[in-house]
Amino acid sequence: MEHGQKVELAHRTKPALRASLFGGFQLFAPDGIAIAITNRRARAILAMLCLAPDETLDRNYLSKLLWPGRFEAQARASLRQCLLDIGKLFQSMDCDLVEISRASVGLKAFAVRTDLGEVESALASEDYAAASELLISIGAKPLLDQINFDEAFDDWLRLRRHETEQRLQVGVATALSALKKSDNLADHARLLNAWSLRSPDSNPISNRKQGKVRIAVLPFKSIAEPDDQSFFADGIVDELITTFGQVPQLLVAGRTSSFQFKNTDKNPSDIASALNVSYLLEGSVQRKGEQVRIDVGLIDAETGFESWSYSYDGTLDDIFAARADVAQAVTNGLSEALNLQEHQPKTRTLTTNREAYGLYLQGRALTIRAIGDGVLPAAIELLEKALALDPEFAECWTALAEAEINVTVFSPCLDRLERCEKAAGYANKALKLSPQQAHARIVLAFYAWTQNDIVGALDLAFEAYLLEPNNPDVLNRVGSFLLYCGRCRDALPYIEASIDQDPVNGRSYAILCGVHLNLGNIDVAIDAGQRMVDLGFPSLWLAAATAIAGDNERAVETYQLTKKLMNTVIYPPAGSAPMDPEAMDAYWLMAAKGLWSGEGQDRKNYCMVLEMLHATLHDSCDSTIVLPAIWMGEAQMVFKTLGKQITTANFFAFMSLWTNAEPINQVRLHPDFMDFAQRIGMVAAWEKYGWPDLLPKPSTMK
Repeated sequence: MEHGQKVELAHRTKPALRASLFGGFQLFAPDGIAIAITNRRARAILAMLCLAPDETLDRNYLSKLLWPGRFEAQARASLRQCLLDIGKLFQSMDCDLVEISRASVGLKAFAVRTDLGEVESALASEDYAAASELLISIGAKPLLDQINFDEAFDDWLRLRRHETEQRLQVGVATALSALKKSDNLADHARLLNAWSLRSPDSNPISNRKQGKVRIAVLPFKSIAEPDDQSFFADGIVDELITTFGQVPQLLVAGRTSSFQFKNTDKNPSDIASALNVSYLLEGSVQRKGEQVRIDVGLIDAETGFESWSYSYDGTLDDIFAARADVAQAVTNGLSEALNLQEHQPKTRTLTTNREAYGLYLQGRALTIRAIGDGVLPAAIELLEKALALDPEFAECWTALAEAEINVTVFSPCLDRLERCEKAAGYANKALKLSPQQAHARIVLAFYAWTQNDIVGALDLAFEAYLLEPNNPDVLNRVGSFLLYCGRCRDALPYIEASIDQDPVNGRSYAILCGVHLNLGNIDVAIDAGQRMVDLGFPSLWLAAATAIAGDNERAVETYQLTKKLMNTVIYPPAGSAPMDPEAMDAYWLMAAKGLWSGEGQDRKNYCMVLEMLHATLHDSCDSTIVLPAIWMGEAQMVFKTLGKQITTANFFAFMSLWTNAEPINQVRLHPDFMDFAQRIGMVAAWEKYGWPDLLPKPSTMK
């Protein structure tokens, strides 16, 4: 019988005892109580037997291994006494565990199950969810830790550890291969993340920077006629960022951060430092009528000198038709200049219609900007015009879907759910035309949240990640979704990788602040919140972190100060009129005190306001109600808002559910919390992707 079959059979027979082999060796009775084994050699013998439960150990070998330096007769006598002690121990427990003969020692068949055996059994039986949870539980613990005698035993243990890790690696690799072939992306991602705890080199997040050249493509200068508005130049930059992103040896700074330096007067060294890159690609597009000249230069950030350059001359039609070839020519020249392997990127399906392309570039630029009076309606109008010219323009459908989602997030629209459904329809059109669209999947993931399909949202996010693992926006979404589900430790590397590549994107620091708050890293959370403020975004989480740190007075002041930024990026709730300045000041002061002063009356006053808003606002589940309710631990308000309707504008509040501090944790500790989590689809997500850091899986659940 093969080893894996024996392990599976042992698992099915439910043996009486359980051994923990990873970390310090422990043996547990059927009731789960650890068995005290005071004789360290007896403990070593039992550990060796449990490590290979279907094998016997030679007594002569054991005596020499565990009693080195003694005469042979003395060593054998010591072993004999040790085995008698083991027999007495288990006899007193009415447990027939060890088989002892004149020549060998072994375990009774299927007498003990082990954590190692359970992992191997789960992998062999294709129970990948169980395998992931078991791997997470053993983490990076060494096999048979803290058992040492002399050099001979250390050599034996070193060999056994190597054999075990190799066997596990093969089992996990086989499982990952099978999952990838079957397109089971969710279980693939979960198993890979679990295995990376034990084998960090296997984690694509931790490995993504190794041996890579860091580069940023800065916005090109547009030297053109007054009505050109630089959209064509931005299109060239987008093409280059996408193409560079497919080169395995390059790590490309995110577009959001790069475009922060449009029309800047900063020197290359300062820009490279801010973007954490070694090279900058600068360029210009000079247009006169239909004639266009593109100039590109590679700047070494350390020296400030140009180390490579490229130029292209032609008509606008020439360059439009050959833009992919231009991007490839630049990539090839860059690879030669930096001693990289040449790489043939995947071709993108854009459009052959020049006018549609121009409209798309303008609409997409406004979509990314998002904030501002009339910005998103103008973006939608431009993108719809582009699609009227070319209905097969897949990336334009994705951009239109993103624009509609941004309307539901950043504006006080009265038809939030209808627009979200419309966005999902556009995203599906994009995928039908071009199945490799990662951002279209992110749009569908947003829609899935509104339908209480959190499992589907995570599945789509991981599909997008497998398609574009070096896209900081995708990394951010995967990390955010894991955070919203309470998987904070899993979320952190994705968020850190996103910020590492897109370090001047202020919104990402709110997520980072939330992650560290939930992990109890309060000082780090405060730093992340402050960084978001420094980048011009309102960090409500900075006030939360400050209050949790114990400085309530400063937290109140910090929350009030966010008003100045908040009113520039967030509109009033849907259906409500803007407040006059005095009323706005009074509202923010009351909210700040209610949340963070720590005074009972302040909290009571603000709770009354939230009840009023819930009863009167057009959207009774608006984030202006949901987020404060979570921070104040008002569980019933959370249940009747998020429990009624998740929207693209309020689901970010989930990340605050997992802060283990008073009074926030009163929501999670409420007796109705599990019913709420079941109703919105969160429990289903936990069953598939793992239970929250703060919420172990109930023993009653299978």
